[in-house]
Amino acid sequence: MADDAHAGGLPIVARGATYASGGTILLADVDLTLERGGRTVVLGANGSGKSTLLRLLHGLLTPTRGTVQWGGANARPRSHAMVFQRPVLLRRSAAANIRHALALAGMRGADADRRIHAALQAVELVQVSDRPARVLSGGEQQRLALARAWALAPDVLFLDEPTASLDPASTRAVERIVGEIHAGGTTIVMSTHNLPQAKRLADTVVFLHGGRIAEHTPAEEFFRAPNSVAAREFIEGERL
Repeated sequence: MADDAHAGGLPIVARGATYASGGTILLADVDLTLERGGRTVVLGANGSGKSTLLRLLHGLLTPTRGTVQWGGANARPRSHAMVFQRPVLLRRSAAANIRHALALAGMRGADADRRIHAALQAVELVQVSDRPARVLSGGEQQRLALARAWALAPDVLFLDEPTASLDPASTRAVERIVGEIHAGGTTIVMSTHNLPQAKRLADTVVFLHGGRIAEHTPAEEFFRAPNSVAAREFIEGERL
């Protein structure tokens, strides 16, 4: 991996980024810089703009006003990946889903075979590699989506509430995998409304309230002494 600070589409810099749909402002005046290496967790109540923010930072949405840049460039780099709350899987086997993603990235043949096996092994899905992806359990599908992203060796991985619909065992498995992906050098940007999960995973917290960033602070500081009334009320509400 290059030492250049701008390699891999980092830092991600949003300036005055606003997104509106159907005349409704979903996210307003976002000023945010995400550097390489950390685990940023985006917190907020339902409807606060978490998913919209991740899509803007990933480049799936274009700001209605303002800008988002990746490593000083306006084009989203191909070295970023995203996993959604409900995985988008092809009507193919588990292994073929990863193979397709690698082919789009230009990797085929024996190199792809090795990458597919390593990714499935890392998420403990080798035994279902030939099964149709869409018949897997919810937890297995999410692990497959993570394996597919991991196989691409992304510089940044965006995770939009990846455990929201999973049981505790599957949630722990996903958190383990996310930790291993991060340990391999991938920058993590993840949304959740789960406070215990955020405490386990976050280095930095971005807290959204009403479509605006109310706080952007180190996780320890956020949970110890949040600055905004909205954040304090959110933390107390989630503890009830």
